[in-house]
This record gives sequence, C-alpha cells and structure tokens, in this order.
Amino acid sequence: MKILYSANSPYVRKCLVVAHEVGLRERVETVDVDANPTRRNPQIATKNPLGKLPTLITDDGTAIYDSPVIAEYLNWLGKGNLIPRDGPARWIVLTEQALADGMLDAAVLARYEMALRPENLRWKEWRAGQEDKIVLGLDELERRAAGFANRVDLGTIAFACMLGYIDFRFAHLDWRSARPNAAAWAEKFSKRESMVKAAAPR
Repeated sequence: MKILYSANSPYVRKCLVVAHEVGLRERVETVDVDANPTRRNPQIATKNPLGKLPTLITDDGTAIYDSPVIAEYLNWLGKGNLIPRDGPARWIVLTEQALADGMLDAAVLARYEMALRPENLRWKEWRAGQEDKIVLGLDELERRAAGFANRVDLGTIAFACMLGYIDFRFAHLDWRSARPNAAAWAEKFSKRESMVKAAAPR
C-alpha cells in the first residue's frame, strides 16, 4: 500500500498511528507530495478528486480517502479493535474522532487565513471564529479526558494527533494551563511508540 502524505499533516499522522497500532505500518509506503488549496497537485487529484491528503492506494490500486475512511480500512485490514463494532462505545469513539477532525479543520482554515491569504484580504473575525471552535473543543476534551484511563482507540488517537498540530501551529492558545486532565492524558499518550514514530520532524 501507498499513502500520499505530508509529514506535517495531522490527518496523515492519525492514519500512520492506526497502521502502527494494528501491525500494518511496514506495509504502508509513504509518498511525499505537495498539497495546496490554491495550486492543485495532479499527482493527488488523479487519485482523489478532492486533492486532499492523506490518500491511500491499496494493493489492488483502489484509492481510499480521506482520513476517517482510511483509518477504518486499516483497522479492518489489520483486524484491529480501534473502533468498537457496535453499541454506545462505537458512537462515542466515532464522535470523538469527528470532534478532533473538526477542530483540525478549523485549525487548518485559520492557518490558511494567515499563511496563504494576501494580507490585505485577511478576515480577523473569520480566524477568531475558527479558533473559538478549537477552544470549545479543547474544553470538551478536558471533560472527556478525565475518563480516558488507558483507552487506545480511534477517538483517543485522533485527539492526540490533533493536539500535536495545535502545539505546532497554535502554541499561543496555551491549552494545557487550564486543562489538567487533557494535559496529563496527552503527556502519557504522546509517548506511545506509534505516536513517536509517526511524529513529524520539527
């Protein structure tokens, strides 16, 4: 298998952590490609019309995207238990992944506003609105983290990868200072071998 990726993408990191946790990391070749919202890369677009990373190319050439579907595919292929099969636990994990991914979506949009949009066109209120989603999501994570204990599933993986990106691009939010449950959990989870090996070089 091949995964079209960028080393700094938290969505890619989530998929690589899943691959590691289910014993498939050695089967996933990483192919470094450039994805840009204003300069579409045909190398990605020919496989994924959305032009987004990650995109997984399976052994039979099928393209799978984006990260929630790739994560579920890898969990299935590796016979993992990162997504509960049914019942309330399943919806909790999938909702947590959706929250973490939504926070990342907001973070990426805020980042694009400052890094890619011409300065004279930047919209301060837009960026503030995106950052508010991140802050409220962090508050919800703080509430949930108190009960995480030793959980390792797609929800906790998604949260951990999201926090890595927040640390990288939004350090000014200083999220740990008012969220001791999330901070203590993240410190421990970040030391998992899967998280360390999938970390972007800084």
